[in-house]
Amino acid sequence: MIAVAIDGPSGAGKSTIARTAAARLGYLYIDTGALYRSIGLYALRKGADTRDAAQVGALLPEIHLSLRHENGVQQVYLGEENVSEEIRRPAVSMAASHVSAHPAVRQFLLELQRSIARENNVIMDGRDIGTVVLPDAQVKIFLTASARERARRRLLELQQKGEPVTFEEVLRDIEQRDYNDTHRAAAPLRQAEDAVLADTSDLDLEGSIALVERIIREKGQEGTK
Repeated sequence: MIAVAIDGPSGAGKSTIARTAAARLGYLYIDTGALYRSIGLYALRKGADTRDAAQVGALLPEIHLSLRHENGVQQVYLGEENVSEEIRRPAVSMAASHVSAHPAVRQFLLELQRSIARENNVIMDGRDIGTVVLPDAQVKIFLTASARERARRRLLELQQKGEPVTFEEVLRDIEQRDYNDTHRAAAPLRQAEDAVLADTSDLDLEGSIALVERIIREKGQEGTK
């Protein structure tokens, strides 16, 4: 089995790029961020302080998550509810950033992620895939872009969904998430020593996908020699 670990900051396009590359290469795509978002959503619904490790940790035994591929698209289920759309709201994004800092949450999801990779050729994206979740992955990519470019892309996405937000608000959110992700005590965001840096600041979506595909093909071949 071949495992591809794609890490990088919020708004770098990891999910879209990884999902498309996986479909083209015939790999199973796993959006690990969706799992953290689902826990954040559950905590918000329960009225918990998502920054409070004890409050969030107390909820974990109640949470039942599953990833289902329906018509070739990953869907995220919280119990029997499909929450794939709701977890993309800005408030849930920030809650995900908070809960992902709690060691108990990361441990809760660790084995689920690893078990999927053991049984499939996967492309898995997140914040600590190459450093913690799949440290032995044959291919590791650190996908990034400038904060302003990530904010510009995110703004367009939110505007298409009818969300009333400004560029300044989105940029602040991106910068706050960057700070949270790189300064948390549990598995902070960082580039693995053996990861290939892929900066897409000056690339469009198709160019970004092509870059990632090329890295996967080259590194994947090396990993199977």
